Amino acid sequence: MTRENCQEVAFEGLQRERLWPSADYSQQVQRLKQAIGKPVYLVELKPEDIHLGIRFSDTAFELVDVVDFPRPDPARGLAPHMLILDDGRGINLGRIARVTIDTPYSPPRENILYQESHLMDQLLLRERRLNEASIAERSKLLLGRFLGKQADKQLTRD
Repeated sequence: MTRENCQEVAFEGLQRERLWPSADYSQQVQRLKQAIGKPVYLVELKPEDIHLGIRFSDTAFELVDVVDFPRPDPARGLAPHMLILDDGRGINLGRIARVTIDTPYSPPRENILYQESHLMDQLLLRERRLNEASIAERSKLLLGRFLGKQADKQLTRD
């Protein structure tokens, strides 16, 4: 499977069972346009070969413009608009989970200019499965498999 196919599969999984773009997308684009010329903080999606990550930036970028994107594509996660930043980048809104002003972390609601709530919930704010209990359970299952034991409830109990 190629890198592009992996990215499409990852975005497709996130796009399933929801409206695209979100119902308040137009209002959020208007808020972004009103912030042109101001410093903004981004939470960017980082598609990799085998996973889709998310990256916070504590660096403010000046929002130079919000322009129409000529070929939106929900299957590939490309939204109808893109942001032009002062560092020379143009980033499609489909590659951004959140844009805020004044603070990059834990912004109050009024400082959020754009937020793809589904992505934030799925990649950032969802309950993490990695804890002591889950690590112990997974370790026992893997050790049992390695030793040729059947994966049953006995392997997951203390």
